[in-house]
Amino acid sequence: MQNQPYILAIDSGTQSVRALIFDLRGTLVERVRVPIEPYTSPQPGWAEQDPEYFWQALCEACQRLWKQTAIPKTAIAGMALTTQRSTVVNVDKAGQPLRPAIVWLDQRRTEGVKPVGGLWGLAFKAAGMTETVAYLQAEAEANWISTHQPDIWKQTHKYLLLSGYLTYRLTGRFVDSVGCQVAYMPFDYKALTWARAWDWKWQAVPMDPAILPDLVPPTQRLGEVTAAAAAATGLPEGLPIIAAAADKACEVIGAGSLEPHIGCLSYGTTATINTTNTKYIEVIPLIPPYPAAVPGRYSLEIQVYRGYWMVNWFKQEFGLREQRLADERGVMPEDLFDELVEQVPPGSMGLTLQPYWSPGLKVPGPEAKGAIIGFGDVHTRAHIYRAMLEGLAYALREGKERIERRSRIPITELRVSGGGSQSNAAMQLTADIFNLPTARPHVYETSGLGAAIDAAVGLGLHPDFDTAVREMTRVGDVFMPNPKTRDIYDGLYTRVYKQMYGRLKPLYEEIREITGYPEKVR
Repeated sequence: MQNQPYILAIDSGTQSVRALIFDLRGTLVERVRVPIEPYTSPQPGWAEQDPEYFWQALCEACQRLWKQTAIPKTAIAGMALTTQRSTVVNVDKAGQPLRPAIVWLDQRRTEGVKPVGGLWGLAFKAAGMTETVAYLQAEAEANWISTHQPDIWKQTHKYLLLSGYLTYRLTGRFVDSVGCQVAYMPFDYKALTWARAWDWKWQAVPMDPAILPDLVPPTQRLGEVTAAAAAATGLPEGLPIIAAAADKACEVIGAGSLEPHIGCLSYGTTATINTTNTKYIEVIPLIPPYPAAVPGRYSLEIQVYRGYWMVNWFKQEFGLREQRLADERGVMPEDLFDELVEQVPPGSMGLTLQPYWSPGLKVPGPEAKGAIIGFGDVHTRAHIYRAMLEGLAYALREGKERIERRSRIPITELRVSGGGSQSNAAMQLTADIFNLPTARPHVYETSGLGAAIDAAVGLGLHPDFDTAVREMTRVGDVFMPNPKTRDIYDGLYTRVYKQMYGRLKPLYEEIREITGYPEKVR
């Protein structure tokens, strides 16, 4: 056991930081999880966190790992880092944070940003994309900081994602992986590098290119663990750090979805469906695919922004009984929520939910809202809970169909990761709604495993991604569609769910006009 090489993966997510040791077969040998507070809210809608807090959690996870494992540090061949997406950090020349990190869940917006002009502005107007571009500008954290905290912006030596900040703390270098660039920044998603000087993104989010870090593709070396980082974490000084990718991208290859016919669902805070593709394909026109964890490839993604956040919302608002019973019985509350789902027949007796709990960028549009239709006196909170799970699966099936139309490659099997994948009820209804074999990966920590796969290829421990994914991933439980249930879902999906947005869109626009929510960005 101790003679073979191992890989350390650090996964800094929204809810926790994990230190994970994998072998070259993808077996999770050791795991330490340090829960974190996702953010603080100095004002309503804000989501911020001290960057040092993320670093201290990483250090704690590593220190605890060495205390519990029998694997010697000398057996660790290298490490890789994967993090939550779109969390930004401003640092000065000494690498010290100038303000709290703005976490990806932040809802502040910047009004009155100078619109993109010139030929680009005319092109966006002709394409009906003016409001979409204005939305991007309003959402960009850099625009908010430069507008409301100009002194901070002026002092900013480097503007980093959380991945870049933690990489700096580990290596002393301002460098980041191409695979981590998912944010409102001047990044060229097709060329997989910072945008060229003439690109409209520099107008939309103005900044000096010098404040951005150097980029290297996944599998390339970011640097080595410094003496200071070794003292703080217990990591061996000089340990090579290999570029991986953002958590969703790592999750995709960690679930074994290397080929475009395998769809990867993520039932997390943001629910997504992804496929890995060698071609740059905009599933929604003018909305780019993200960098994959495989260099030179793209992750075709459709998001349901609040995703399984809705499930947590339901548990907090309506699930007190199950949580109390779970405490009394000494079981996990999720087990009792699965029982709640099983009390209700597939299709929730017609109760149908559209999970647009947060406005979309383009599909659905920025006027979109959530909806539940089909109520009758037979419906209970159990029906609502099941309808939530079904609505999320309907939305992701719609995403699957969009990906298939644009890529012209049918998705023939599914892998499901994230917290929701631990529910047998959610897995079965997903198989039934998609009418596809639906599998859990062999290990829950798929984003960490994906980072380890990048490291294994980068270190030459596996010769290529085909080999690494074949050797390090495999399916666990497989859920097959039930033909009778599948037919119920197919009818509700095609004849009810897919009609909802088109029918309700005019009403959503009226609500927006009357109430001002969500605000139009001009």
